[in-house]
Amino acid sequence: MKRRRVLGAAVAAMLACWVALMAAAPAQAAPGDLVKVFVVTDPGQTLQTIAQDTLGNSGRAGEIFTLNKGRPQPDGAALTDPNQPLHVGWVLKLPDDAAGPDVKQAQESGTQHQTGAAAPPATTGTVVAFPLTAAIAVVVAVLLAFVTAGILSRRRVAASLGRVLAKLGEAGRRRRLLAERRALAQRFAADGESVRRAYETIGEAAVAAESDDGPVHAVRLDRTGASVWLSASDALREPWEQVDSTQWRRPTNGSIDRLTPAQMPRARAEQSTACLVRAGSDPAGEPIFVDLTRLDGVLSVTGDRTVARDIVQNLLSEVSRLRPDMPVFLFPVAAAGLPLTVPPGLKVLSQVPMPQPGGEQASPVRGTAARHSVRGLIVATGNLDEREAADLLAFCGSRGGGWTGLVCGEVGGGAHWWWRADAAGTVDIPVLGVDLTVPA
Repeated sequence: MKRRRVLGAAVAAMLACWVALMAAAPAQAAPGDLVKVFVVTDPGQTLQTIAQDTLGNSGRAGEIFTLNKGRPQPDGAALTDPNQPLHVGWVLKLPDDAAGPDVKQAQESGTQHQTGAAAPPATTGTVVAFPLTAAIAVVVAVLLAFVTAGILSRRRVAASLGRVLAKLGEAGRRRRLLAERRALAQRFAADGESVRRAYETIGEAAVAAESDDGPVHAVRLDRTGASVWLSASDALREPWEQVDSTQWRRPTNGSIDRLTPAQMPRARAEQSTACLVRAGSDPAGEPIFVDLTRLDGVLSVTGDRTVARDIVQNLLSEVSRLRPDMPVFLFPVAAAGLPLTVPPGLKVLSQVPMPQPGGEQASPVRGTAARHSVRGLIVATGNLDEREAADLLAFCGSRGGGWTGLVCGEVGGGAHWWWRADAAGTVDIPVLGVDLTVPA
């Protein structure tokens, strides 16, 4: 395709130049521009002898004198008298009926039969001229050739330039997003107030719930209040207002200190059971907390491997600040993914006891999932094969070994939560219907 476009541009340029040259250099003068002439070759020649040789009548010498009287000749002289001697090289115009071997044709140009002041006429009767207008035509033709070639190749050039600019723009965008994600990680590490408020919120929601079990799966905090996500079958009493089938909002800031003494035990029990971690920030920059006790076993993070690793790395950092000395086991995977670092606040185990058989698999329905405390984490990086997935679920399934699994990869159908990481540094959490920016 590239060769065809270049060839087309070259052909267009050649055609344009050919047209210009054809217009600029007339090869044959038009009949009205050509005249018959006689070139003096012998100083003894006279107007009479020339009239006899070309017109067959010496008496017509006066016609030749009339046609050439005062006309400048190549040597600068001019014919002023019928009896004046003729100079070799003079070009004399003849009547139209002149004939003979010495009669030539030349192109009329001003008062001379030549292209320049001192150039004799061509003896073939053809005069090649290249005036200023022809030179301009050639220049225009060359420019036209370049413009034509540019038009023919503009799509290829524009596409190449577009690809280069897109790559530069994408690289710059990713650097900017990475800087923002790193700043978000530093903000999370220094922000203990939002963690305190999130735990107060789930305590308040537990008191306002119609069920005995703490209903909150996720929390969003902002300056004007808090939002929580519940199962579709759960509901909250005032001051909570329902936003959609699973989201509820308390429009003003509350405080657990406003609860009655009778309500406090219920709130404290929910706070001690939950394990809230910030999964990321929403488009408004507000943190979104998820409760890992709602995992019912395993979280599978797929999509971009680097961002998936960052997601699990951030969850480990969150747990290390919330639950120091939490045991962590790095689950061996044959097709291992990107390595991650276990934060110093967590306790890395070299092995874990194999649970007794009979544990149930995780339920894929959030509303019917079993809730259990996070007593330890099993972390895997890479896609698990069927045997590895079965072993992991034996540790982390509902009423299994009691572990919580965090996997950077596929776990078959055994995961209860599936999150998808995007190369731009975001994560899609379908169970909540949100896209969050992930700390790096």
